Amino acid sequence: MEADKAWERSYSRRILLVVFTYLAIGIYLSAIDIPNAWLNAIVPSVGFMLSTLTIPIFKDYWLMHIYKKL
Repeated sequence: MEADKAWERSYSRRILLVVFTYLAIGIYLSAIDIPNAWLNAIVPSVGFMLSTLTIPIFKDYWLMHIYKKL
């Protein structure tokens, strides 16, 4: 379905995933008494966000240059 593809690539989905990742990691780090848990939860959340932004670039490259040759 086109709507599913649009959702998968939407910034709304990416933002929600980053927020939920941040909350889950923040809660976990707080539960195990890590100092500055909420500040430390930013790092993996930003890493996840960067991965969601760069993966489509590599996917498009792969589709145009590698998959095409198969």
